[in-house]
Amino acid sequence: MATLEKDLPGEKPLQPSSGDEEAPAHINEKALVRRLDRTLLPALTFLYLLSFLDRSNVGNARVEGLATDLHMTGDRYLTGLTLYFIGYVLFEVPANMVLKTWTPRAWLPTLTLVWGIVSTLMGVIQSRTGFFIVRFFLGVAEAGLFPGIVFYLSMWYKRNERQYRVALFFSAASLAGAFGGILAWGIAHMKGVGGYNGWRWIFILEGLLTVIVSAVSYLFIHNYPNTAKFLSDDERLFVQNRLKEDSDATADEKFNMRNVKKAFTDIKVYLYALAYHTMSLPLYTLSLFLPTIISSLGYTAAQAQLMTIPPYAIAFFLTVGVAILSERYQRRAPFILVTSSLAILGYILLLSDPRPGVSYLGTIFAAAGIYPSVALVLSWPANNVSGQTKRAIANAIQISIGNCGAVIGTQLYRTESSPRFFLGHSFALGYLVANLLVTTTLWWVLKRENERRQAIPVSEQGEGPWLGDEDLRWRFHL
Repeated sequence: MATLEKDLPGEKPLQPSSGDEEAPAHINEKALVRRLDRTLLPALTFLYLLSFLDRSNVGNARVEGLATDLHMTGDRYLTGLTLYFIGYVLFEVPANMVLKTWTPRAWLPTLTLVWGIVSTLMGVIQSRTGFFIVRFFLGVAEAGLFPGIVFYLSMWYKRNERQYRVALFFSAASLAGAFGGILAWGIAHMKGVGGYNGWRWIFILEGLLTVIVSAVSYLFIHNYPNTAKFLSDDERLFVQNRLKEDSDATADEKFNMRNVKKAFTDIKVYLYALAYHTMSLPLYTLSLFLPTIISSLGYTAAQAQLMTIPPYAIAFFLTVGVAILSERYQRRAPFILVTSSLAILGYILLLSDPRPGVSYLGTIFAAAGIYPSVALVLSWPANNVSGQTKRAIANAIQISIGNCGAVIGTQLYRTESSPRFFLGHSFALGYLVANLLVTTTLWWVLKRENERRQAIPVSEQGEGPWLGDEDLRWRFHL
């Protein structure tokens, strides 16, 4: 496969056509990329941290009395969790259609403002009906952020640079879990302030933080390289030229339904979606139920909040570390297989040994394997799907179909199955095994297609601008 890797776009770039402006020679490319990282990634990572915090803090609120105060049985609580993902799944594709026709600077902060307001309302609901309504619209509001950011990064970075950046901002999900435990532990001590129970203040304060950040984010979210004010004219030209040689990022592609259809009719897009589907169930059952799982082992609510921190902290470092290795070796599938296997080991421990210490170790292995795998799976179509509209829709399809796994997962961890949660843990284990099969299949499909194209004489592969991932010069990242 070494021969194929040499032909990856970005490593063997097309020569600019004679009409292109020459890129400024005095610009240091590595320094410029680091500057892009410093300017773009902190803002995006913080927005996603808030997004994951505001969707998963319901797990922290539950152990502080949310279900009891709203007179919800376990089934009703799970229904509220399911409604979030129904709203999320339904609005993924429409949200990325809006992004393609609007601008990131207007769209991403507006999404943040809306879900911040909705999240704050979670703190003042008085009934289970209110809980259902707010959870559904929280899913609607958050639906566009992750696929929007993935598409956005694909318009700034070369193909072989995207995976690490996607993984880096996704690592905010594990950070959100760690910070969520700390914040929930501290905020829960506000019980009685204003006549509110501690769980209400978790939603109110974290939601208000999101609203404040959203207002500021209109200033620090940029659009695309050709209009970025933090770059000089020479730097904008340099960024555009390096992207032009590598992918479709600089193409002036208008939104049209023909390119939408390409995404819906490409079998590889559905394999990317299945790869995430098999990870989303364990990802969200862990993030939503980890405080409940730990407290069911015999720990108090306060102890459970704090004990959620180590699994997420370890997951964060592994997510970043695996992303670095994956970028260095230009491989995704092998690392996904390894980290998913680590998560499988975690669920085997949870299912096989009831001792609290062993079960807690199982949650650490589960988190340490799930988060790196999800980061790699979600970055795969950003690297491999070409055609701007097709990529935007493919990203949304992946997360929409993928999160159907989360819809199923929200119904599995029922109170009557505590503390062993055989049903939930078994489903998570089964999904992770399925992920190994889907990842292996996708690896084989992409490898075979690369080999087919490699066998075609260079003179027959065409020249000029990229014609999407159907272009015979295009090589898929494995």
